[in-house]
Amino acid sequence: MEKYILASASPRRKELMSLITDDFEIIPADVEEILPEDIYPEECSEYLAELKSRHVSRLYPDRTVIGCDTTVIIGREVLGKPSDSGDAFDMLKKLSGKTHLVITGVCICKGEKARKFSQISEVEFYELSAYEINGYIATGEPFDKAGAYGIQGFGGLLVKSIRGDYNNIVGLPAARLKRELIEFDKEA
Repeated sequence: MEKYILASASPRRKELMSLITDDFEIIPADVEEILPEDIYPEECSEYLAELKSRHVSRLYPDRTVIGCDTTVIIGREVLGKPSDSGDAFDMLKKLSGKTHLVITGVCICKGEKARKFSQISEVEFYELSAYEINGYIATGEPFDKAGAYGIQGFGGLLVKSIRGDYNNIVGLPAARLKRELIEFDKEA
């Protein structure tokens, strides 16, 4: 039996987790991602990561579960996964020529014990034309990603600069998670 459970179906998170250890399995959290109305945008990722982690941890209380959630924030608005092409276009238009935050919240759980953190990166987009946005949408890449883009794919061509952890923008701050797991395991 593997030491860790990654409570995510994301192939990108699986790949990044494998940089830390091969001693894990994937068990996605089957939870409704409903946020409290009064939550601050910067707290959304950590809240959802804990929701996912604790859900899977209840099913496997003797295992260490890692839950994650990545949020894209422009101004005070949280951009989730687009529902359709029009929604993706609107999101990418909002990001065009601006800097936004990408926050990945992580919650490590084992039984009742939990350790949470958020990693923040800044991403600046080039000014994007409607032609460029529609061309990117046509790749199909935006539809399962917060903010309607994936930096590790064609979406990287929209990015002018980043400040912070690249892997965090992909969806898992692997370097920080490795250190947090070491501390968590010491305390367990």
